[in-house]
Amino acid sequence: MSDSPSQDPNDESQQETFISHLIELRERLVKAVAGVIIVFLSLIYWAPQIFNLFSAPLMESLPKGGRMIVTDVTGSFFVPMKVTMLVAFLIALPWVLYQVWQFVAPGLYQHEKKLIMPLVSSSYLLFLCGVAFAYFLVFPTVFHFMAHYNAPLGADMSTDIDKYLSFAMTTFLAFGITFEVPVVVIVLVRFGVVELEKLKQIRPYVIVGAFIVAAVVTPPDVMSQLLLAVPLIALYELGLLLARFVTKQPLGTPAPGENPAD
Repeated sequence: MSDSPSQDPNDESQQETFISHLIELRERLVKAVAGVIIVFLSLIYWAPQIFNLFSAPLMESLPKGGRMIVTDVTGSFFVPMKVTMLVAFLIALPWVLYQVWQFVAPGLYQHEKKLIMPLVSSSYLLFLCGVAFAYFLVFPTVFHFMAHYNAPLGADMSTDIDKYLSFAMTTFLAFGITFEVPVVVIVLVRFGVVELEKLKQIRPYVIVGAFIVAAVVTPPDVMSQLLLAVPLIALYELGLLLARFVTKQPLGTPAPGENPAD
C-alpha cells in the first residue's frame, strides 16, 4: 500500500490565510451595512420631511397650485423611504469607507497608505460638492426653465414622485462623478498610467467629450448642459494643475528604502 502524499505546509498556510481574509471581509461588510441601517433607522421618523427637503427645488419652481402626484399605490410610502436610505448611506459613507480601509490597509505599502487616505477623503468631499452643486444650482435652473417652457403650451407640470426620484438620482450621480475628475487625473499621473503631458495634449478632446456627456445626461436645454460641461472642463484643468506636484510611483511597488512589511 502506497503512502498518501503529504500536503505542502505552504498550501495549508495559504488556505488558512485565504479563509481568514474571507472571515474578515464578512465582518467588515456586516459592520458597514449595520452602520447604514442604524443611520437609516435614526432618520426614518423624519422620512416625509426629508423627502419634502429633497423635492423643494421642484416645488418652488412649479406654478401656483402645482403639485407632485403619485401614480403607484405604494409610491407615497416607498419613495420617501428610498430617499431616506440614500441620505443614510451618504451620512454613513465615511464609516463604510473606514471598514474598506481597515480591510485593505494591511496589504499596502506605507507610501500608498499616505496617498490613499487623502484621495478617499477628497473623493468623498468632492462627491458631496457635486451633489450640492446639482441641488442648489442645477435643479432650480432646470425646473424654472421647464416650468416656464410648459406655460405657453397650456400644460400643467405635475411630476410623479417616483420619476422625480429617478431624475434626481441620475443628476446627483452625474455631478458627483464629474466632481471626481481632479482625483482621477491625479491618480492616473501618480501611478504612471498616463503621462501629464499626454493629458494636456488631449485637452481639446476632453472639452468636446464634456459637452457630449452633458448633452446625454442632462435635460435638453442649453443652460443645464453648460452647468455640467463647464465644471467638468474646469475640474479637469484643476486636476492637471495639481498633478504637477505629484511624484510618479507605480502602484504595488515600495518606495526607496521601504520594506514590504511596512
